[in-house]
Amino acid sequence: MEAKEPKQPKPPGQDRELPPLTLPSEEMRRLGYRVVDELIGHLETQGEHRVSTVRTRAEMDAVLGPLTDEPAPVDEVMRLVRGEVLEAISQVDHPRHFAFVPGSGNFVGTMADTLAAGFNVFAGHYLAGSGPAAVELQTIEWLCRECGLPATAGGLFVSGGSMANLTALATARRVKLGELDPAAVVYCSSQTHNSVAKGLRVLGFRPEQVRTVATDEALCLSIAALERAVAEDRAAGRRPFCVIANAGTTNTGAVDPLAGVADLCAAHGMWMHVDGAYGAAAVLTPAGKSVLTGMERADSITFDPHKWLFQPYEIGCVLVRDLRHLRQAFSGHEDDHGVYLEDIGRLVGEEMVFYEHGVQLSRSFRALKLWMTLRVFGVRAMRDAIARGITLAEETERLLRADPRYEVVTPAQLGIVTFVPRSTGGRSDDRGAMNAWIQRIVDAVLADGYAMMTSTTVFGRNVLRMCLINPKTTEEDVRRTLALVAEIAATFTP
Repeated sequence: MEAKEPKQPKPPGQDRELPPLTLPSEEMRRLGYRVVDELIGHLETQGEHRVSTVRTRAEMDAVLGPLTDEPAPVDEVMRLVRGEVLEAISQVDHPRHFAFVPGSGNFVGTMADTLAAGFNVFAGHYLAGSGPAAVELQTIEWLCRECGLPATAGGLFVSGGSMANLTALATARRVKLGELDPAAVVYCSSQTHNSVAKGLRVLGFRPEQVRTVATDEALCLSIAALERAVAEDRAAGRRPFCVIANAGTTNTGAVDPLAGVADLCAAHGMWMHVDGAYGAAAVLTPAGKSVLTGMERADSITFDPHKWLFQPYEIGCVLVRDLRHLRQAFSGHEDDHGVYLEDIGRLVGEEMVFYEHGVQLSRSFRALKLWMTLRVFGVRAMRDAIARGITLAEETERLLRADPRYEVVTPAQLGIVTFVPRSTGGRSDDRGAMNAWIQRIVDAVLADGYAMMTSTTVFGRNVLRMCLINPKTTEEDVRRTLALVAEIAATFTP
């Protein structure tokens, strides 16, 4: 009889066949450690690398190859992800990313996202996760207090400012109108973010129901123009019901006269929504709180923690003065389509049912990253980081004003400053030529890779814009970037 080979003992934890879509425990550890090492290496050396790399779809397909039925080694997949996919991005957390609104993120928030994803938390209601729900409620309550909202206030974490604005406007429509009224009118300025127009369109408002109100010389909504528009619409039999005010526009950081808007809304029984997706976080600082006086009187506020609260994407927030209004807008109890959810309200109480306060039923645990960041670093560190962005923008303005090669167009406001290089020749009085010149400068800065900034339009002219809210950005980063822009501008003639 032939002797049998003795069975080799299996490593601990591998004495049974692995379930589908599962890696061995040691392979999971190896992958996890590698991911963390890659993240730390990225953060430690980020300033040494290009801010942005853009590749064509054809270029990316060539290196990625097709998806197939067969598995690939983890190391090979990681090589593609780290060496190709994540090299073809604009690093919004780079210290010299001054374009749009930088999202600096932070490592604690990143690890919190990893935990939330790894534990696959469903954050739609208290029954599915009482711990995560308590964290979200505590964090929302903190934001409400910082904004000066009353004890009746509450809110919800959502994907970003666009969904927060949509949620707030849907709530305003339900509370003030009941249903969509063809006579209803909403007011905003030309500086209002395009997510507002998109949200109103999704909610069924026609273009003629959205009134664009004039701004003043500081690009802030004009109270006098708003009063005239409301009076004209009332006289014409229309129904003014909502004003959208800006707490820091994306364009220039301008803040609308929030107290004046609050007075007018109170006098006319209108809903006051404050789009603070960019600037509302400045309320954590003394300077910002002063500028944002009147925001505490809003019926709803949009907040974006993945901007000036330094969180990884995605996390937005909508706050409302009266939490019951969210439920009034989004509760599904008037129909029979959610009968399989009836036990939830009975067991945990309606105020704990997040999906009854917004669009999403399936929700990730977004609150964890902000909560963990606040706990690990403390609120004071958050306040200091926000204040630093305001100060750095003001210092950048001083550098620009001291340099004869530049002209400041709008002063530093809540971390944003706009400017143009001065033309040393060519058609400086030709608006079209000057606008094209600015675009060439933007393209050349992007191609250079040292820094990234974008242009915007202010008072009908193209200008350069820097948003300086990343706490890792130094004054030296700013100085060298301005020197680069001046050098590039000198190589072109308008």
